[in-house]
Amino acid sequence: METDTHPCGGVVLRPATDPLVATHRMIKTDDTLTHFDAEGAARMVDVAGKSLTRRLAVARGQITMRPETLALITRGEATKGDVLGVARIAAIQAAKRTSELIPLCHPVALTRVEVTFEVDPVQASVHCTTRAECVGQTGVEMEALTACQIGLLTIYDMCKAVDRGMVMTNVRLVEKRGGASGDWVRPDEIELGLSPAR
Repeated sequence: METDTHPCGGVVLRPATDPLVATHRMIKTDDTLTHFDAEGAARMVDVAGKSLTRRLAVARGQITMRPETLALITRGEATKGDVLGVARIAAIQAAKRTSELIPLCHPVALTRVEVTFEVDPVQASVHCTTRAECVGQTGVEMEALTACQIGLLTIYDMCKAVDRGMVMTNVRLVEKRGGASGDWVRPDEIELGLSPAR
């Protein structure tokens, strides 16, 4: 497995062969923001000339709460019902509707959305990991990030009656694969053994 530095930071993984993506070629990027035209007006990026490749993105985040609130979730005693079950469905639904929430995102025909929750009694937190995939001309980073945030926000909604001080934090992209810019993995996730996603 070869590694390199991505123009936007992080680490690029470039194996000799990988069925996940059609290309691992790196392209030179500049500091321009692609969602603005030469006059500074907002635009949706034209992806018509891009090749169809398999795209993947993984995002993570967490929500921290009082230990008593976490106990209600794990025991299934929250007033509104199965907190993590409802949050999982909400996250999946959010991934599918990302282009309706983020103005310049392209509608993406997702082929897979996976949402997992990990209860952390030590930090009195719930960690959320979301994974989005498609075969298309643009990436699914926003879909993974939107799913993660909405999953956490749904936990807040389900439990706010007993704990309004919950904090959603550290929502971040941890990995993307596919497309002309190559693969990118957040360095600290590699060190923790959390990536690459498979």
